[in-house]
Amino acid sequence: MKAVIIEDESLIAEEMKANITVLAGDVQVIEMLPSLKTARKWFMSNAVPDLLFMDIRLGDGLSFELFDEFTLQCPVIFCTAYEEYAIRAFKVNGVDYLLKPVQEEDLKRAIDKVRSMSADKSFIPGNLQQLMQYFSNPSLAKTQYKERFVINSGSKWAPVETKDIALFYKDNLNYVYTFNGDRFIYDFSALEDIEEVLDPAVFFRANRQAIINIYSIQSVKPHGNQKLVIQLKHPLKLEIDISREKAPLFKKWIDR
Repeated sequence: MKAVIIEDESLIAEEMKANITVLAGDVQVIEMLPSLKTARKWFMSNAVPDLLFMDIRLGDGLSFELFDEFTLQCPVIFCTAYEEYAIRAFKVNGVDYLLKPVQEEDLKRAIDKVRSMSADKSFIPGNLQQLMQYFSNPSLAKTQYKERFVINSGSKWAPVETKDIALFYKDNLNYVYTFNGDRFIYDFSALEDIEEVLDPAVFFRANRQAIINIYSIQSVKPHGNQKLVIQLKHPLKLEIDISREKAPLFKKWIDR
């Protein structure tokens, strides 16, 4: 089975190719395309592969634009940094996905799903046009995010507006830090639960312990082996690590 990866972050593309080689010996990655421009040029002179791995937002546009220009009748596994609301759209339309950073078990599950499909080359995800419209029109993708959190403040409870929260941090206890430097205990079982109700344009899952607000960032500095260290603004003065795997996603998130 021949596959093509369309991904504008070379580190992510290389890691995906390596994982595919290990997990699926029958899948051969024949090309990695970093942009819409290079993808257009490639599809003009090459046959459609058996499988496509596609990022959604590339540096020069949406990967969905390729479907307007070429008849790409093959299974597509979308790679996405979108939150749960967008992922549901893929599931409804019968398109599998890989949530970045790509986990090996997710990759294996997605490829197994493709294998189980009919070998019919005319396959294309159902209602793809609706899915394209969904992401091309921000008003259709609009969702409701949590507006406030009720936190423990001494012996009382108090509401804190989401826009006032600089950092969610999970240690021995779970904490919410506000922009004015206050720290409160908040009862949640996992950061994944918090991540699903936050606007991904404003909040980023930095690591296993922290979710940061984009407006809390003072500076970013490289720190060995392609990791990043985030310095939060005064009065927080905290440092948050970004792993090597998440660094490309963070750069794309903050530089938009």
